Amino acid sequence: MNIKQQTFLITGGASGLGATTAEYLVERGAQVVLADLNAEAGAAMVAKLGADKAAFSRCDVTSAEEVQAAVDLAVSKFGGLSGVVNCAGIVVVQKLLDRDLNPADLDAFAKGVNINLVGSFNVARLAASAMAKLPAQEDGERGVIINTASIAAFDGQVGQASYASSKGGVVSLALPLARELARHGIRVMTIAPGICGTPMMDGIPDEARQQLEAGVPFPKRLGKPEEFASLVAHIIENTYLNGEVIRMDGAIRMV
Repeated sequence: MNIKQQTFLITGGASGLGATTAEYLVERGAQVVLADLNAEAGAAMVAKLGADKAAFSRCDVTSAEEVQAAVDLAVSKFGGLSGVVNCAGIVVVQKLLDRDLNPADLDAFAKGVNINLVGSFNVARLAASAMAKLPAQEDGERGVIINTASIAAFDGQVGQASYASSKGGVVSLALPLARELARHGIRVMTIAPGICGTPMMDGIPDEARQQLEAGVPFPKRLGKPEEFASLVAHIIENTYLNGEVIRMDGAIRMV
């Protein structure tokens, strides 16, 4: 699929990996709909990218109505929907038992799974419904869904039960969805990033950052959001990538 003149829905698109991906795709001729809870940041991104190339939809990815509204906005404003990049997510950190042997908060665990896993599925199902109704392109393709997992899906750390299991679920979505949507010409791929230098990492102490960087075999640094966006673009353009998970982590393996 060519990126130029295609429309992509990007969840979590007002900041972090989602915002960088939106910029990257717009620079290559795409239109984007940014679906995010942060209306102020979303409006700022639309102003930056241009109202003729971007639109914002306030969206909770677990809400069928709000995701459908974002999909509808892509169709009404830009004439269709060619792809989705699911970047929305949260990190829940809590041990199964605390120091006093009290059990973890079940609601907190469920919130992480609901946003990261159920939210990704919710966006995929509604976007796929819209894309499947489009005329096929020359190669038979109608769309692409790119989900964001994490290396925590494979190398989960203490306190990451909610995050790791939810991202593990996102990993497991790729193949069954790709197999089902093949008949509609819709591909499904997943990126599992390592530790990336997003604004979320800006607040950590320099010593902690250096320790994280030292753990990466090569290159010894955090991942760049632009590298994530570049991988998204490659997946969009490489039609033979389907039903797979790509680790983008400098070969780090967390222990």
